[in-house]
Amino acid sequence: QVQLVESGGGLVQAGGSLRLSCAASGRTFSGSAMGWFRQAPGKAREFVAAIGWSATTAIYSESVKGRFTISRDNAKNMVYLQMNSLKSEDTAVYYCAYRSNTVVVRLRNEYEYWGQGTQVTVSS
Repeated sequence: QVQLVESGGGLVQAGGSLRLSCAASGRTFSGSAMGWFRQAPGKAREFVAAIGWSATTAIYSESVKGRFTISRDNAKNMVYLQMNSLKSEDTAVYYCAYRSNTVVVRLRNEYEYWGQGTQVTVSS
């Protein structure tokens, strides 16, 4: 079992920044890939970013590339999502996800554990 707890969401004006954090506990963090997904009201959960165990590989959705940065601190079992130049369309609940395989992927069903989510609201 892996427990994931997200934090750092909130209300921000368009153009602003937020940093989301995800704390992992339980099963070993070693060798895992971690991802961030988001779900806006009435829409399907979509891929945002993912990072491999060594942090040398990271992938992003086209909609956030250049604005968001995913990172991880393996010593602390933490994953982060730095979000800059936020837009109203970034408003969603953001979820952290764990994959026991270090290969980074975009597919939601490849991730085995999920956090409860943290709300991000961007006002225009």
